[in-house]
Amino acid sequence: VNPSETDEPVRPVTQSKSMRRSVAGRLSRAQLAKAATILIAVGGVAFWFGQQQDRTTNLANSGEQTERKESQIAGHATLRRSVDLKWSNSGSEYRDGEVLPNGRFQFQKGVAEIDFFCGATLIVEGPADLNIESDWLVEVASGRLRANVPPAARGFIVKAAGSEIVDLGTEFALEVETENARVEVIDGEVEIRGGQHDGNHLLTGQRQWLKGTEMPESVDGLSTLDELNLRRDNAASDRLDAWHAHSQELRQDDRLIAYFPIAVTSSERVVRNEAGTGESLDGKLVGPVEHATGRFGPKSSGLKFGRPGSRVRTRIDGEFKAFTFACWVRIDSLEHVYNALFMSDGYETGELHWQIRDDGRLMFSVMVDDTQSVQTFSELEQREVETTGLARVYYSEPIWDISKSGRWFHVAAVYDPATRRVVHYANGKQVGSQEIIDKFHIDTLRIGAAEIGNWGQPFRKTPWFSVRNLNGTIDELAIFDSALTSEEISTLFQNGKPLGY
Repeated sequence: VNPSETDEPVRPVTQSKSMRRSVAGRLSRAQLAKAATILIAVGGVAFWFGQQQDRTTNLANSGEQTERKESQIAGHATLRRSVDLKWSNSGSEYRDGEVLPNGRFQFQKGVAEIDFFCGATLIVEGPADLNIESDWLVEVASGRLRANVPPAARGFIVKAAGSEIVDLGTEFALEVETENARVEVIDGEVEIRGGQHDGNHLLTGQRQWLKGTEMPESVDGLSTLDELNLRRDNAASDRLDAWHAHSQELRQDDRLIAYFPIAVTSSERVVRNEAGTGESLDGKLVGPVEHATGRFGPKSSGLKFGRPGSRVRTRIDGEFKAFTFACWVRIDSLEHVYNALFMSDGYETGELHWQIRDDGRLMFSVMVDDTQSVQTFSELEQREVETTGLARVYYSEPIWDISKSGRWFHVAAVYDPATRRVVHYANGKQVGSQEIIDKFHIDTLRIGAAEIGNWGQPFRKTPWFSVRNLNGTIDELAIFDSALTSEEISTLFQNGKPLGY
């Protein structure tokens, strides 16, 4: 789908009164008359423009025209980082970086770092059962935690065992079990409200049993931020090593057209094709493409395409009978209508476009006949759209919204002329499947000159191009001359997933 492109209108520049007097002093009467006529015209246009603005405002206020609504997210905290979390069967699951809404947060084992919007940070060790009530309040039914509360979050409350632990500028530890619960101040001061210890204040080094019999002298073994960082770095290194082994196996797959394991890319301006098809398919970094932190942390790499000129150029000649495209992607925002993953340049017969719409839907299409210009009714947009060439866009369900900004996804698209299906996947699960009907069937597929992360169409005769750079990062892109099964897509996801999944 090729959206129309329009030039930005040029706005008239008006002069101040002092400027007009200075100019008038140097003009003849004829020139003054001509200038006055122009000024009147400009003033009339400005008056009309102001009236239109007022009319638009009035329409908006009356409900006849509304402004675009702001995005909204419900939640009180974020799961900043985690290590080896095993989720409870009855609870919700969250990924690193996701917003946590009010309600239960449960896991059986592992460590979670939770940042509340008020500024308080909890390091929680499982098994744990929390109920997040607001930006300033959490109830702990079970678990061990360390709370770090900076001055901006003073007044943060942790409820446990019928009492409220109110921070007065502190770091404290809490341990809650079925029969026992206690709090210990590591640094600062807390106040206890409710229960048998109502009104008590605890200072650095002091502890209080909220219920049950006395336990050992101090809360030992709770993770600090430094210890959590070390554990996470070690776990990320282990995940990277495991992925390396799977990547070496994948390179031997003779169905691969191209394979760009970007996670191991150095700072050079080339992305190596590690499939058996060889270095002639290497990708060249063009423009302000940045090497960014990859999905396995600082020891891995990704390619960030955050600016319009960013792109990776490649050329893949030949004819193919099916396509499977798969990659890891971290989306910061979907600021364009269409956001590129992998795009053939000219979009000629047999060539493909793989993109993400601004509503979070994956898109995949193959040009069936580039000599036609057709009008078709878009079920998604509920209107007639004109396409340059005969092609159909196949959509997934929405997989992304602003609450998932900065989160890694594994996405895949399978285009199979033999079974006449197009299937989309996200994180190993099917999120869309559509039939290829006779009108849009084509069994000879091509790629040609193409781009990762953008679409520049350099063969145009004008300098203009559609702005479709992905505002995000791409890692490990694989292209197959085959329709991979659901099980194979799931295996790619499982073998490549980072921490936090």
